[in-house]
Amino acid sequence: MTPDLLARLNAARAAKRPVALLTRLPDGAQRLSIDDAVPEALAAAAAAALRADKARNVALDGETWFIHPHNPPLRLVVVGAVHIAQALVPMAATLGYAVTVVDPRRAFATEERLGAEVAISGDWPDEAMTALAPDTRTAVVTLTHDPKLDDPALEVTLRSPAFYIGCLGSRKTHAKRLERLREAGLTEAELARIHAPVGLDIGAITAAEIAVSILAQIVAARRGAASENLLRGAASETARGPKPDKT
Repeated sequence: MTPDLLARLNAARAAKRPVALLTRLPDGAQRLSIDDAVPEALAAAAAAALRADKARNVALDGETWFIHPHNPPLRLVVVGAVHIAQALVPMAATLGYAVTVVDPRRAFATEERLGAEVAISGDWPDEAMTALAPDTRTAVVTLTHDPKLDDPALEVTLRSPAFYIGCLGSRKTHAKRLERLREAGLTEAELARIHAPVGLDIGAITAAEIAVSILAQIVAARRGAASENLLRGAASETARGPKPDKT
C-alpha cells in the first residue's frame, strides 16, 4: 500500500466515511471505492461488501479483486433512559452496537440503571445529537414520550444520514408528533423516515418484548429487508394499531 493511499484510507476512517479498499489480484494494484475512479460493476460490488460488512473476492472483466470494507462502528443512540432502554441497551450491545443513552434527567440516566458499558449523555437532546453527529451506521430511537425531549432530538436526527429513526408511541401520539415537526420546518420526506409506532409488529407488550421488536426492525433496516412489517413502520397513520405507551 502506498503512503498516499494509506493516508487517504485513514482520513476516510477518521471521518467515519464507509470506504472499501480494492486490491487487484495478483498484481496488488489498489484503489479506494470512494475516491478513485473504478468501473461501475466494481463500485457496485464494493457497495454490496460495505452493506454486508464482509470482505469478498469478485471476478469482473477477467480480473479478480479483493474487496475489504472499512465501515464506521455501528452505533445506537437511545433518547430516554426508560425501562425499554434498560432492556434494549444490552441486547444492542450483543449485536455489536456502541450504545449511547441521552437523557438530561439525572435520576433516570445512571450507570446503576443502564450498566457500566453504555455511554450516558446528560445534555439536552438536540445538543447531544449535534455532538454525536449520527452517520450512516447510526440508529436512533426516542422513548421518552415527552415532546420537550424527543422533538429536539428528532429535529437534528431527521436531517442526518442515520440509517434508522424510530419513535415510541401510538398512531395518535405519532400524528401529533408529525404536526409539531412540520411546524418546526421538517419536510414530508424527512418525516417519512420515522418508524412509528416503533418496532416490528410482533404483539410486544412488556419492555423486553418491545426492545426485541425495536432491535429486529433496526436489523431489518440495516440489512435492507423490505418486509411488509418494516415498511409499515414508516411514518404513516395507516401503520399498525396502537401499542401501549410504556415508559
